[in-house]
Amino acid sequence: MNSTRAPESLIIDGAALPPMAFRLPHGMHAIEVSLAADERAEAARRLVRDIYPQGQESLWESMGSLYSAMADEMLASGVGFFGIGLYEIEDGGGVAHCSLTVAVFESGETDQDVVAQGIQALMLGDPLREVTWLDLPCGPAVCGVTFQKLLVDGAYTKSSQDEELVMGQIQVHVPFSTGPYTAVFTLDTASVEQSDEFSHAVAGIVGSVEFPSPAGAEGAAQPIASNSSVEK
Repeated sequence: MNSTRAPESLIIDGAALPPMAFRLPHGMHAIEVSLAADERAEAARRLVRDIYPQGQESLWESMGSLYSAMADEMLASGVGFFGIGLYEIEDGGGVAHCSLTVAVFESGETDQDVVAQGIQALMLGDPLREVTWLDLPCGPAVCGVTFQKLLVDGAYTKSSQDEELVMGQIQVHVPFSTGPYTAVFTLDTASVEQSDEFSHAVAGIVGSVEFPSPAGAEGAAQPIASNSSVEK
């Protein structure tokens, strides 16, 4: 994956939430889920044009409506950020695809270590999940990696036969250093052959997380959530 371009700096800053900033690698296209409805729809249209620059207007309209509807559903479930990553596979192997969401939830505790230890204990309860403790520049975090097989109905496959699809998920819980909140970064992909590359991408994203003071955050990054809708 090519991440040589300087990544974009973004920020989640809800009305009652401390600000959080992080950086995205090249190839990740974002929707600011917590924008007002009309701005969110426009962000979805821009996303589609970024992903399909050679597409037709009809494609942009249909896919823009689809992504806008997805963003509406995510907003209702507490997601403040939605991104799609498209990366060319080396040696002409096609394109690897992933989705990235970020949600922020109340944790009821301000001690980052206590929150991370509790999350780790819960995640270790799943024997199919690989759990790793992370020491990030912004504080402790916990990463969980899972793979699962899904059965895709033949009505949606090229062979017209039911097919198994392996999905990989990397999820990182990052407790805030500035309040009783936890950010959950979730990357999902069916391109499991590129799991190592996606792991490096996620490591770069969560490794860039910062919790700036509200005054210091002004002008330092682009807001991606401008209301308290990601609160619980």
